[in-house]
Amino acid sequence: MAPANFTLAGIAVRRLDAVIIAKQRPAIAAASRRAIHVASISRGRQYQTLLSQPSISVLNRQSRTSTIPIPPGTQCRQYSSAESSGSEDSLINSPPDLTSHYTIFKNTLPQGPPPSGPFDIPIAQLKREFLGLQAGAHPDKYPPGIQKQKAEALSARVNEAYRALSDPLLRAQYILDAQYGVDVTSESGAKEHPQDPETLMYVMEIQEEIEDAPDEETIAKIKERNDESIRECVESMGKAFDSANVEVATQLCVKLRFLYSVQHGLKEWEPGRSELRLQH
Repeated sequence: MAPANFTLAGIAVRRLDAVIIAKQRPAIAAASRRAIHVASISRGRQYQTLLSQPSISVLNRQSRTSTIPIPPGTQCRQYSSAESSGSEDSLINSPPDLTSHYTIFKNTLPQGPPPSGPFDIPIAQLKREFLGLQAGAHPDKYPPGIQKQKAEALSARVNEAYRALSDPLLRAQYILDAQYGVDVTSESGAKEHPQDPETLMYVMEIQEEIEDAPDEETIAKIKERNDESIRECVESMGKAFDSANVEVATQLCVKLRFLYSVQHGLKEWEPGRSELRLQH
């Protein structure tokens, strides 16, 4: 690293660069999020459309297996009549409530999102229910056709909900957007809910520490400190959501986004790297 990086001028330039980058990234993030949101709506409509279509069995009603001859040496999966004929107990014919991420996991999250239910989620229980739903809607269980398409759409929807709920930051962003219409990832959201100066200074200073770190031991100490900041922020944010304090929850969500960016930067650290730009 060049000696100039240790001068006040060098630090000022890097801080200015970080601010400019931070201002530019919300637009990119907003475009990405809009694309994800559109894709989510598309998947939901796709599933509803598929759900309204009748299921057609490709098997002989009098037999549990196809009578079509199979050439020797050909590998072929046999589908039971329960899988292909759309039995009443099939998950794709009796899917979970897809109204929201929370309604999909009714066993784990019966109370719904905060303030009705707690922000904190039993992740192990959520994962078990997720795996059960995915097993019931796995596309490989169904032969090509409308049933398989339904399974693919439902599987994608369940996976999307699990991914959002299992991560505190994604969960917070989802709750703010779905329940209160607050999109902290958009360009307008960044302007309406700017980060407090103290957090901005913390991010800039820790960025410099990461860039100047001489070894992995130093990085490990920074990571431990940042992980503790993340735990404290998540705990405070959860209390704000549980008490329906949307303003505080929003501020802490924005702060958590910055702390996540530090976490990402720590994972990307390499010895001798002279520059590190954090993603906000």
